[in-house]
Amino acid sequence: MEFAMEVQKRQLGELLEEFIPTLLSRYEGMKEEPVYREGDESTIRRLRERGIPREGRPVRQVFEEMEKEVYANQTLVQHPRCFACIPSPVSLFSWMGEVMTSGYDPHAGCWINASTASCIEQEVIRWMCSLAGYPHTGSGLFVSGGSMANLTALTAARDKLLPQEDRARGVAYVSEQTHSSVAKGLHILGFAPQQVRVIPTDELFRMRVDRLEAAIREDRAAGRKPFAVIATAGTTNTGSIDPLEEIGSLCEREGLWMHVDGAYGASLLVSEEQREKLRGIERSNSISWDAHKWLMQTYGCSAVLVRDGQDLVHSFAVHPEYLEDAVIQEGQLNYWDLGPELTRPARSLKLWATLQVMGTDRMGQAIDHGCAMARLAEESLRRCPGWEIVCPAQQAIVNFRYAPAGVEEGALDGLNQRIAQAVTASGYAQILTTQLKGKKVLRICCPNPETAEEDIRTTIQLLDRLARELTQERIA
Repeated sequence: MEFAMEVQKRQLGELLEEFIPTLLSRYEGMKEEPVYREGDESTIRRLRERGIPREGRPVRQVFEEMEKEVYANQTLVQHPRCFACIPSPVSLFSWMGEVMTSGYDPHAGCWINASTASCIEQEVIRWMCSLAGYPHTGSGLFVSGGSMANLTALTAARDKLLPQEDRARGVAYVSEQTHSSVAKGLHILGFAPQQVRVIPTDELFRMRVDRLEAAIREDRAAGRKPFAVIATAGTTNTGSIDPLEEIGSLCEREGLWMHVDGAYGASLLVSEEQREKLRGIERSNSISWDAHKWLMQTYGCSAVLVRDGQDLVHSFAVHPEYLEDAVIQEGQLNYWDLGPELTRPARSLKLWATLQVMGTDRMGQAIDHGCAMARLAEESLRRCPGWEIVCPAQQAIVNFRYAPAGVEEGALDGLNQRIAQAVTASGYAQILTTQLKGKKVLRICCPNPETAEEDIRTTIQLLDRLARELTQERIA
């Protein structure tokens, strides 16, 4: 057995030597690849029939099968013309940090197990809190994604503002554009659907503060206990930013917890040009911030930040007998005291590595570029007859649909769905749909710093051509 393992380790080393240059060359030739490739029936059937063997297989065979049949069939989010979603492409420096962290596998739950990894997490969290305008009491930790960040923050909000006997009367406020993970998190925390109030949005899909204030007043009069408002800094559909300054003032006046779901948009804080759009975020009690959304990190790399770190300690710190040796000194942290995970990976290291290599200026410029590409897409669409801008460019997102004269309203949803399918099927670009104001609309997301102006223009040209062809087919 020992000899066999030595052989496999040697073979693995040889494979990795081959893999790294292959991967790097793939990044260089990314634009020549199709944006989307789905596994065919035979591939899916073969993988289903593979089963789990009682005896192992040669490592090269497994490696090649994974490379050719598993990883080859996916949406290439790294592709400069993948406009389908807001997670950004991966920096190779993040990948480097991911590989090293996986290889060394530090246990980042407590200081005694990974002191330097814990130190780095502290420093990255302090940097993020500083950008958000939090005081020295600010703290937080890295979690798997925005869903877990929202759940962690809302747990702290519930525990601080709702005594056990009042929880059945608690009310949280979201907008009609709030991410679904918030409703899921509140459900996990024990809140019934009627305890989550959905506030309408304005013409730019931002929470209406007048309607929020009226809902709070109505709930208090009915004997309910408002406790949290979930504002959004960068909605998934449109990139809209709720009026954070006004919501902050209202929450302070009413004694409510203000959570900002900044999974996507909090990254604007890194940009000198864009951060003013988040004015008021410093008034929040907590923020979720996904580094794998717009800071070019591999999944999952998200942070939850809080104005007062003791709020997390109050909700999550436990000290059973088997953790007694993990005592900490001043200036140290056991991250299992700040969140739900006991065993946890060192998620911050890859972001730290990326920032060390790139620097914050280049990261901010990448964010500025994404915003500029969305504006360019909007400008290009406005020059094409028959296209309607449903929501103008906000951050790196623009929403639109094809609505030519002569096509009845009831047929437009199906037409725009077919346009999205045709673009994706072409392999040249990927654009998907969403729903806004009861309409099926197309959405372009531009977080990729490698997306060039030419990519935007040629994609709009392709969209326009396919839209006119599909309209003609329908008429014929």
